[in-house]
Amino acid sequence: MSCTIRKATPQDLPRIREIYEMARQFMRKNGNHSQWGKGDEPEALIEEDIRQGNLYVLEEASIHAVFAFIIGEDPTYLEIEEGNWKSEEPYAAVHRVASDGTVQGVIGHVMDYCSAQVPHLRIDTHKDNKVMQHVLEKYGFVSCGIVHVRDGSPRIAYELLP
Repeated sequence: MSCTIRKATPQDLPRIREIYEMARQFMRKNGNHSQWGKGDEPEALIEEDIRQGNLYVLEEASIHAVFAFIIGEDPTYLEIEEGNWKSEEPYAAVHRVASDGTVQGVIGHVMDYCSAQVPHLRIDTHKDNKVMQHVLEKYGFVSCGIVHVRDGSPRIAYELLP
């Protein structure tokens, strides 16, 4: 069976919330105790993401992963410290990627989908999220520096060039 990606709908919200909770538990088990904690919950943004048409789900019979895909300039990426972006060409941002852990290669599926639409991608992750750092680098993203998310906390910024 193959995976498909589609825009999320309000009917998907209960499953999306479950997936974010599973991802949060996975991160805690793997030493990432800070990301998606109090004040940084992705759930606070998902209803707006759906309204704006920026939230997507990956499904294979049922929903197994969720991510935000936002085409255009992202305020998070306007300022970068300890490095530079490799390109100032138009890009899309990928945010809030989470999986239930049952489908292999989620990042590959997500990034293949996104880069087919906008080949220049940016994403960020927490310094303690070693699993995400590894899969991003394996896919071809390069670390560019440090950005700060809405609550002011730092994230490692990655970029994928066409």
